[in-house]
Amino acid sequence: MILAFLLEEQSAKEMLKGLLPRLLPPGVAVKYVVFEGKQDLKRQMTRRLRHWPPETTFVVMCDQDSSDCRNLKTELIEKCPEAKQDHVIVRIICRELESWYFGDLTAVEDGLNMTGLANQYKNKRNYRIPDRIGSPAKELKKITQGAYQKVSGSREIGSKLSLGSNTSKSFQVFVDSIQGMVRDG
Repeated sequence: MILAFLLEEQSAKEMLKGLLPRLLPPGVAVKYVVFEGKQDLKRQMTRRLRHWPPETTFVVMCDQDSSDCRNLKTELIEKCPEAKQDHVIVRIICRELESWYFGDLTAVEDGLNMTGLANQYKNKRNYRIPDRIGSPAKELKKITQGAYQKVSGSREIGSKLSLGSNTSKSFQVFVDSIQGMVRDG
């Protein structure tokens, strides 16, 4: 099985490189196709899906940002038949990748060698539902006093994210999707 991730940015790849070894069994080959933002992903996705071996399953990951989640997902799904690929899963990260980090502030602490973030922020009203934080990247940079940087922070936090206790619903859906895909072959 080949699992190819189409990602809108490098930080998602860095996070996945830490997370996937805990989700995937040995023998699953992982490939990453990183785009230069959401518009680049939308523009090139169809072309980049073509010409892969038939045993490839694709996971398209895209931040919601300010888009309507359902419309964005539909737009991306509609590109798949054009590329003549049937094995494609589209996952929208509700708001931004950093929402997943807010869902597990202990992982942020561990990854960035900090203390006290989880206790100080996890029950604050604005952070209780990570997928609703308006600008999680900006907020994460603020609460870490600039220690969080998109690419290096994602690299450090990805391997620390809890598979079972992350409070981000979009993270939970992503993990369940990957586990189901592997289970179903």
